[in-house]
Amino acid sequence: MNATKLIAGHAVRRVRRQNALSQAAMAEMLDISPSYLNLVERNQRPVSAALLVRLVETFDFDPRTLTAAAPGGGAAAMRRRLADPMFADLEIDRSELEEWLAAAPGGAEAFARVFDRLGGAAGGAADMTPTPDPTVLVRREIERWRNHFPDLDAAAETLADELRLNAGDLYAALAERLRVRHALAIRVLPVDIMPDRLTRLDLHARQLQLSEMLEAPGRVFALAVQVAQSEARGEIEALARGAAFGDRIAERLFRRYLAQYFAAALVMPYARFLRACEATGYDLAVLRRRFGVSHEQLAHRLTTLNRVGARGLPFFMLRIDRAGQVSKRLIGASDPGLAEADGICPLWDALGIFDRAGDPPPQRVAMPDGTPFVTIARRVDHAGRSSSGVTARFVIVLGLAGDLASQLAALQGLDPAVRAIPIGPGCRRCPRPDCPQRAVAAAGRALIVNERERAVASLACAAD
Repeated sequence: MNATKLIAGHAVRRVRRQNALSQAAMAEMLDISPSYLNLVERNQRPVSAALLVRLVETFDFDPRTLTAAAPGGGAAAMRRRLADPMFADLEIDRSELEEWLAAAPGGAEAFARVFDRLGGAAGGAADMTPTPDPTVLVRREIERWRNHFPDLDAAAETLADELRLNAGDLYAALAERLRVRHALAIRVLPVDIMPDRLTRLDLHARQLQLSEMLEAPGRVFALAVQVAQSEARGEIEALARGAAFGDRIAERLFRRYLAQYFAAALVMPYARFLRACEATGYDLAVLRRRFGVSHEQLAHRLTTLNRVGARGLPFFMLRIDRAGQVSKRLIGASDPGLAEADGICPLWDALGIFDRAGDPPPQRVAMPDGTPFVTIARRVDHAGRSSSGVTARFVIVLGLAGDLASQLAALQGLDPAVRAIPIGPGCRRCPRPDCPQRAVAAAGRALIVNERERAVASLACAAD
């Protein structure tokens, strides 16, 4: 299990200020020294389990707010924003960022909200447009919660246990629940009747209609999503209102995401799923079969294992098309160094899977600052076809920090002596001065042009 330390000085300081206490007074109430409380508030010490219990007992607050309300989504999300090319010349290092978050959490949150509202870094672009990208707004809210919604997980887990008691077949149990509780019948229709839809809720006929193109995991998931929309509406609405998007499209996208989150938690209940992950070494093939899910559904769920006291490995997930465009990023609690790249580095062979047969082995890669990652790439074909006959194809990449990857069954047999491939976060943000695949100059770096020589790299940039 990943024992991530709880760094939440901003939240502890907020509790103290809300109760109009000095550090000395609060330290006395918690039976700790004022100097220790000062270190906690400055994020130089984690919130221990004992201190967390005292905080809850003394001030009667929800301990989940310690992780859900980090300014700007926390240090990782703030590093992603500051990696925008417009800040390239500022060279804000990790320690300076942590001091900022500790000393002025309100200012950091204000910066994050303005940056996101103006569309900064949307799709890797630095143009500050006044129209916010709803997908970026939703993604930032998911990051703020570290892609873990405890209330939804708890409700889904309770329902999953109830369904298991009533029937061994989850699809049959969900169909029966929709029929009995919500007067909805399930009907599978031919593709010529639903040529461009995979699911459709027909309230007039009281039917949830499914395309025959949906495979078994997709059909179960569709029923689980409908149950979420019917029975977890209160929790979903509360989270959507709390996000305060001010954008109707973003709010609808977020509701849809939360319904899908509940569905995944229903099909893969947290405690049972985490036990299976740890017992199998996160063996993806075994987990897919055990829970009857698709690879993409499994990858989604692996990014959500951030329950306090029961955390899994902090995976991130990317969904990439053949052109190298990232259409989905789920970061959870992991370091976003690779997941937040502006583009797909050509030295990273994630896209090569489109032209290969079979699944490639995991790959070791290293970012310019030396941070190692292990990535696992699989190609998936989406169900159904467009009106033009095109089937959507993607590569799903699961990534994990290299220092945690030894726990993965997938690495068995992978030669540890194999050198990690040096990659970057997209050419505009990559500082490698002599990369042979560089397409554009790095932001804030001067090009080096020598008329008397021809280097391996067609574009060379000045080094630090």
